[in-house]
Amino acid sequence: MAFQITRAGKDSLLLDSPVMPAAGTLGFADEYKGLIKLDKLGALVTNPVTLYPRSPASGTRVVELESGVLVHSGLPNPGLSKVLETYAGKWRKLHLPVILHLIGASTDEIRRACERIDEEDSIAAVELGIGDETPPQDAARLVKAAEALEKPLIVRVPYQDALPIGRACADAGADAVVVCAAPRGTARDASGRLISGRVYGPLVKPMTLRLVGQMVRASSVPVIGAGGIHSAQDARDYLDAGAVAVQVDSATWIRPQVIEIIARDLGGLVLTQPLGAFADEWHEGIGQTEANQRVEPSISDVIPRPQKPKKDQK
Repeated sequence: MAFQITRAGKDSLLLDSPVMPAAGTLGFADEYKGLIKLDKLGALVTNPVTLYPRSPASGTRVVELESGVLVHSGLPNPGLSKVLETYAGKWRKLHLPVILHLIGASTDEIRRACERIDEEDSIAAVELGIGDETPPQDAARLVKAAEALEKPLIVRVPYQDALPIGRACADAGADAVVVCAAPRGTARDASGRLISGRVYGPLVKPMTLRLVGQMVRASSVPVIGAGGIHSAQDARDYLDAGAVAVQVDSATWIRPQVIEIIARDLGGLVLTQPLGAFADEWHEGIGQTEANQRVEPSISDVIPRPQKPKKDQK
């Protein structure tokens, strides 16, 4: 089964699974190699990339919260050219589409970056990240700056003003909208300093799930849900709200395998727990192949068949 996550057309992006990581979750290619089977996911959304190199934020970058975590990274990356030089070859070897998450400070930067991205066959689509304080009309101009892009353009909107910004981006030509980037908050770090950053955790889900339903009803383009997904049921809730796909973020930092389990579950590759199943007969994420291997041997396999006595040798 194929999942169409962008507008219908010759360049529509089709995925084998409606589950993918959110930007900034799984790095650029092989950071989670050996922990996650990437080919079970629908796509790989890269870490944020800017046209020019960007340094990490100074000071505290992660603050633990009672119900999640606050992250202030500064979106560090080596710049578009270096990212493509380092990872394009690895992306070509992956058995899934790569969606490059692009951050643009100006229309000129976005235009130039898209011209370079269009030349790269290892990238299937672009996800454009819109800044938190961007007015809808400015967001529309950023989307228009990428109108020459031949690859599908997905736009991730901020939590603040998600609906008007999403509608403006859709009207400007976006092929899909991600609702949304993690909301911003402020918390004290271990030293007592107040730190601002993005808030991740299960409590984000009810707020973004509501926005997804509103965006689906208000927009003419496919909507991808993101925020607070920590289980397969969380992901299904977004699909039930009208999203065509989901992006998983902080759950992967806690337990990397969970995104693979969610992807396999929504793809129909996970078995439902049988009534009264013992601990060694079922576990979260078990598939039919593993279940078959766990089947107990039959009596004939355990107790050898009696053999006919040999005739006395004369």
